[in-house]
Amino acid sequence: MTSKTKDFFYSDQPEPHKIRTKEILKTHPEMRQLIGRNPYTFGIILFTVVLQTAIAISLTGAEWWWTLIIAWFFGAFANHTLFVLIHEAAHNLIFKKRLLNYISGIIADLPNIVPSSVSFRAYHLKHHSFQGIYELDADLASEWEAKLIGNTIIGKAFWELFFPIFQALRPTRLKEIAFVNTWTIINWIAVFSFDVIIILFFGWAPFLYLVFSFVFSIGFHPLGARWIQEHFLTSPPQETYSYYGPLNVPALNVGYHNEHHDFPSIPWNNLRKVKSLAPEFYDNLAFHKSWFKLWLRFLFDPKLSLYSRIVRSNRGGLTAGDD
Repeated sequence: MTSKTKDFFYSDQPEPHKIRTKEILKTHPEMRQLIGRNPYTFGIILFTVVLQTAIAISLTGAEWWWTLIIAWFFGAFANHTLFVLIHEAAHNLIFKKRLLNYISGIIADLPNIVPSSVSFRAYHLKHHSFQGIYELDADLASEWEAKLIGNTIIGKAFWELFFPIFQALRPTRLKEIAFVNTWTIINWIAVFSFDVIIILFFGWAPFLYLVFSFVFSIGFHPLGARWIQEHFLTSPPQETYSYYGPLNVPALNVGYHNEHHDFPSIPWNNLRKVKSLAPEFYDNLAFHKSWFKLWLRFLFDPKLSLYSRIVRSNRGGLTAGDD
């Protein structure tokens, strides 16, 4: 049963993915053949990092508004791809050894200005294990965050523009996750050193390009609709949604979100095959065709807000509506 409280949607039902995974494997045992790793993903990491860095350096001495334009039309897409690659590393879907996946994620993180690969790994894996549990799922907005933003276009545009900051503040409410470890420090040193090198050797224009690329890739840009697409209740009570549009090409199939949650051990290159092998489990689910249309809907539809998420009770007894 799902019910709307004064804020979040409360559900006493288990998250849907574990149940569906068992049903799919029972019907399609051949799905297990798609599980594995894709070491060629590391080549995409190197290519994208080098390309993004080269574009930044080429903007040495450019006007700030030119870096803004290039970042909106190209840099945002490159950085978004890097976030997808960090996501692959977080699930150990590149190499067998966890060490190499940590290193891969940190390399992909270099042009992102703010280190996030190692922290994302910890919080994202909790999101998969405890979807919708307020104290453990960093993908849910904090209560104060949702109240602050409300459901107006101005509030939601403000949230999208400063999304990285809001997301960085969420760990303060989470339990069972160490905020800092050795790998976190290595991640910080690597990314901040990259920032310093760019500024000292090439100036502020290349750095501004990377800043704008980072902000647009996850915030005030149609690409930012990806985070709306994944779990915002656009067709309740369904709580996870896939995107089946052309931007899955540069985004490495990250739009196949139901498929990913059902099979998080399947790498990006095989996610399309999940749907094609078991269409009877996915064709009846609501999905999105356009991130751009969803982006506009989120901004202008007062029925959609940060409260448009399902929250479950957790081990600490916290339920929707509690602070």
